[in-house]
Amino acid sequence: MAELMHEKNDDFEIVGKNVTQMESITRPSLSYWKDAWRRLMLNKIAFASMILIGIYILLAVFVPLFSKYGYADVDSDKMNLFVSSQHWFGTDSIGRDLWVRVWRGARVSLGIGFFSAVLNAVIGSLVGGVSGFYGGKTDMIIMRVIDVLYGIPTLIVTILVMVVLGSGINSLIIALVVVGWIGTARFVRGEVMRLKDSDFISAAKILGVKNFQIIVRHILPNVLGLIITNLMMAVPGAIFREAFLSYIGLGIAPPECSWGILAKEGAKMLRVYPYQLFIPAFFICSTMLAMNLFGDGLRDALDPKLRGTE
Repeated sequence: MAELMHEKNDDFEIVGKNVTQMESITRPSLSYWKDAWRRLMLNKIAFASMILIGIYILLAVFVPLFSKYGYADVDSDKMNLFVSSQHWFGTDSIGRDLWVRVWRGARVSLGIGFFSAVLNAVIGSLVGGVSGFYGGKTDMIIMRVIDVLYGIPTLIVTILVMVVLGSGINSLIIALVVVGWIGTARFVRGEVMRLKDSDFISAAKILGVKNFQIIVRHILPNVLGLIITNLMMAVPGAIFREAFLSYIGLGIAPPECSWGILAKEGAKMLRVYPYQLFIPAFFICSTMLAMNLFGDGLRDALDPKLRGTE
C-alpha cells in the first residue's frame, strides 16, 4: 500500500506558489465608458443595428451631394421607370430619381428625428433634474404642469402646433418638442430623487459643495447613461411622427422631401407601381427597428449593475 501511494505521489509535481502571479490583475482595468463599449460590441444584434444606422447616415449625407440627379429634377420622359442601372430605385410619377429622393428624405427624417430627440432630452433633463433635486413647492408646481400636459394626447398637440405654425422643418421640430420632453422629465425626476438621498450626495453637502456642482459632478454622471439610452429610444418615435405628419400633409413642404412625403406619394401609385411605396416604407421600418434594437443594447451596456459580468 505504501509503495502504491509512493508511486502515485511521483505522478505529481510540486510547483509551489508564485506570489507575482497571485497578485497580478487577470482582468484589465476599464473605465465605465470603455466597459460599456466592450459590452455593446459583444451584443451582435445591437452592433449590427449600429452599423446599419451608420450606413444610412453616410448615404443620407453623401448620395445627394455626388449624384448626377437632383432630388427635385423633373423629367417627363422618365416617369414611373422601374429599378434599373440608371435609376437604382426607379423614378416617381413625374420622373424624379427615387434613389436620390430616398436619401435626401433620409437626411431630413433622420435630422429631424435626432435633433428633436436631443432637444427633448436636454429640456426634459433640466426640468426633471430641478424638480427632483429641489423638491418641495418647486417639484409640486412643475409636476402639476407636467400632469396637465401629459393628460393631453401628444398627437393632437403636435397637429395643432403644425396647423398654427404651418409646414416646414423648423415648425415640425418645434411641434415635436412642445410636449416631447415630458416623458424624459418624469423619468429624470425619479432618478434624481433616488440619487439625492445617497450617501455620497450627503457627504458632498456636508463638505459644503454647492448644489450646482453636486448636480453637474455627481448626479448628472450617474443619470447620463440612462438619459442617452432614453434618447436613442426616442429617436425612432420622432422619425415615425415626422413620417406620419408628412403623410397627412402637415409635415415637410414641397419640393423638400422626407420618407413620409415619399410614402404619401407612393401610396397614390400603390396598385400600379407598388415599389414607390414599398421602398420608403422599408427604410422607415428598418430604421425604427434598428434604432430600437440599438437602444436595447445600449441600455444593457450602460447599466452599471451589469458591469464586469461578461
